[in-house]
Amino acid sequence: MGHKKLVRFEAIKTFNNVLEYPEGMAGNWHNFFKNNHPITLELACGKGEYAVGLGRMHPSRNFIGIDVKGNRIWRGAKTAIDEGLPNICFLRSEIDKITNYFSQNEVSEIWITFPDPQLRLSKAKKRLTHPKFLRLYQQLLQQNGIIHLKTDSPDLYNFTKTVINLFELPLLKDYDDAYAEKNIGDELLIKTYYESLDIAKSNKIHYLQFQINKALPIEKDELLKKMIHEPD
Repeated sequence: MGHKKLVRFEAIKTFNNVLEYPEGMAGNWHNFFKNNHPITLELACGKGEYAVGLGRMHPSRNFIGIDVKGNRIWRGAKTAIDEGLPNICFLRSEIDKITNYFSQNEVSEIWITFPDPQLRLSKAKKRLTHPKFLRLYQQLLQQNGIIHLKTDSPDLYNFTKTVINLFELPLLKDYDDAYAEKNIGDELLIKTYYESLDIAKSNKIHYLQFQINKALPIEKDELLKKMIHEPD
């Protein structure tokens, strides 16, 4: 591990807005933030540009960036400290452990911003919009909670639409080319480090906004597997 990474890993241990694999947080975030404001999560947040950007826009809401890479979290956490933004914090953990940290109905919105699209079909279950993950989010989200996906990957965009259609979930917004839309709002104009890399080379930013308003039968996962031609 590089020297800079080691320095940042040590630094976040001293930050009061970073929690690493904490215990006893489920149902207690209002105590941490010292208010009962709505909570929004940024999953696989990287450097936390969305958590910080949204936190600037909405001081009466709380934002939590979640990522396992502590050296990346450092950037967003330090920015929040330097700017005096008490409504932003970061949680170091794997996403599949998310139910350890939040209680039922504790989260109002989830943003998934430029996650690894896991392009190999054999890794489809690692995509953060796979039903395996949606079932986890459903345990945290309020009844009308919203999930946002912003990605430059057409594969992840189309896969997520397939999931939404298969499970008949409410699709609130669907932008194949978000920046070509009129009046998309300031939230969608926030740009992340990974967006600037343009890894997908698609020249488009895709955006989906949807809800989970019903049970997600696990039996349908096999049908999804066939629909995307996932290998056994």
